[in-house]
Amino acid sequence: MSDDPRTSVNPLVDLQTHKPHSARFWDYLLGGKDHYPADQALGELMKDEFEGAVDLARSTRAFLGRTVRYLTAEKGYRQFLDVGTGLPTADNTHEVAQRAAPESRIVYVDNDPIVLAHARALLNSTPEGDTDYVDADLNDVDTVIAAASETLDLDQPVVLMLMAVIGHVTDPAEAIALVQNYMYRLAPGSALVMCTTLSSPEIDAANRAYAESGAEPYVASSAETMLAMAEGLIIPEPGLGPINRWHPEEAGADPDTQQYGYIAYKPDGSEHGVS
Repeated sequence: MSDDPRTSVNPLVDLQTHKPHSARFWDYLLGGKDHYPADQALGELMKDEFEGAVDLARSTRAFLGRTVRYLTAEKGYRQFLDVGTGLPTADNTHEVAQRAAPESRIVYVDNDPIVLAHARALLNSTPEGDTDYVDADLNDVDTVIAAASETLDLDQPVVLMLMAVIGHVTDPAEAIALVQNYMYRLAPGSALVMCTTLSSPEIDAANRAYAESGAEPYVASSAETMLAMAEGLIIPEPGLGPINRWHPEEAGADPDTQQYGYIAYKPDGSEHGVS
């Protein structure tokens, strides 16, 4: 069997390599190697449409690392549900979490055959912890939660990771309802890590070009929509804002990104965190 995950996919599955795909396009922006010419062409188009495209992708990966380290090392979380994980790169959720707490358990969710082919790269774990992959659509909450419960103890707090994926739910009301549905299913004390692009004329024009390329449409959110997703949750400082401002490792090191986000906590009658 080839060591290249792209060639180990079920041959009956049409990868539609002539069309750009969000996970492969993101991989290209991050400097990966698991993409095709159509994805590269879209990446170059997005760079032309929005000069901050690469910085936005990199800032999202950095935000993932900082939030997972913080929630694991500082707040005591040991369970993560990463929905819309995309292709693996360096420092995935399970690697960051288990580096801080080897007993951490992580479930990844995606429904792309390329990502599924890479699942073996995700399905490694420390002996003390566990890592699993669920092949499901983020809109199918029942399936995701049922499958995640085989690895995670849903009676205990879970961190829901929605990293640059909620924009694929293009109706704002549906996106709000979807996030609230997920958080309703999780135990008190659970946390939400959310980030997506903040709507602006420049971002919206880039997203239109993105959709016109044949890729699955992605829409930016308003600040009001992002906050509505966390209705009933507690968003501590620094609140909603550019993700590079969320506990930066070097203050003022990076210009503000148009990728906005926050951590929000489901109330449990105690201080935030499970430690």
